[in-house]
Amino acid sequence: MNTPTAGAPLALVTGANKGIGLETARRLVEAGYRVYLTARNPELGKRAADEVGAQFLELDVTSDTSVDHAAVTVEQTDGHLDVLINNAGITGPLVEAKDYTADDATTVLLTNVVGYVRMIHAFLPLLERSTDPRIVNVSSGLGSFGLFHDESRIESRFGSPLYGAAKAAINMLTARYARLLPHIRVNTADPGMTATDLSGGQGHSVHDGTDAIIAFALNAPGGPTGTFADRDGELPW
Repeated sequence: MNTPTAGAPLALVTGANKGIGLETARRLVEAGYRVYLTARNPELGKRAADEVGAQFLELDVTSDTSVDHAAVTVEQTDGHLDVLINNAGITGPLVEAKDYTADDATTVLLTNVVGYVRMIHAFLPLLERSTDPRIVNVSSGLGSFGLFHDESRIESRFGSPLYGAAKAAINMLTARYARLLPHIRVNTADPGMTATDLSGGQGHSVHDGTDAIIAFALNAPGGPTGTFADRDGELPW
């Protein structure tokens, strides 16, 4: 593992005490980045940060107070941020279509969509102080209308309307932010079916699932923006 230097680029990963977020933090540290590994649970977050050589920062994307406090901490400690990786998310309930409620939708959207906007709003001033700012929004092929209409893809047959709707919203947020913030590279990564708690342990490894995230995070200046891709390449919106 590389030991990041004081002048190394700085990244922050949300929802990073396990799964895709933890592997993303690990790979960024190995690439020489200084990384803030964030999580709601301090005990789990500190343990995960120690495991990969990152700095733990307590953060709950559903709370203005928590996110603002985290942004102030990074402001006072570093004064800027190079890479923001919005990863924190929940699947919500998997039930019959008739059983989804407005409360279910509110819970999923507050974490998976509003949380991303909250993070971008709070950390945008710090990103704008970077010489090469990047935002990577972790989404899913389940939010792609193009893949939904391709009957050869599993995304066309999977349920979870609330999760899919949240990821579709993230995709549009990414496209619009990329256009409105041309000085910041904003991209959306699809991990694909990855063996984590969210997938019940099904799918490819977390290393494979983070390939697109890491590619966007580490792209050299002048790289793509407003792009939706998985580890195999660009995806239809």
